[in-house]
Amino acid sequence: MRQSSITSEFIRFVAIGLLNTANYYAAYTLLFLLGVPYIIAHLAGFIIAFVISYFLNCYVVYRVRPTLSKFLKFPLTQVINMGMQTLLLYILVDQWEWNEILAPLPVLVITVPITYGITRWVLKDKEG
Repeated sequence: MRQSSITSEFIRFVAIGLLNTANYYAAYTLLFLLGVPYIIAHLAGFIIAFVISYFLNCYVVYRVRPTLSKFLKFPLTQVINMGMQTLLLYILVDQWEWNEILAPLPVLVITVPITYGITRWVLKDKEG
């Protein structure tokens, strides 16, 4: 794949990530305003956004056909992402005494490209 194709794909990945954040927040807020307890609204919002994210990543970012196998592997991308972000945030804040408000920014700079690569590998595996 050409560099410009990967760059375009990465930009779509970031844009879908931002849209996914908005999807989560919209679902969470709507459910909460409808009287759903906040924890249930959070979990439901996460699941709704996760499913939407899977299909958007398949169709828009990586342009692959969604399959049950890929859908079942997709949560691994989020587990790895959350683990990396949590570990790096802990190191920056608790070990290196960085500001808690600023520390997530370099964490995202490091983890978003890694998550992109892992997600690409999971969703494109044998499709190239």
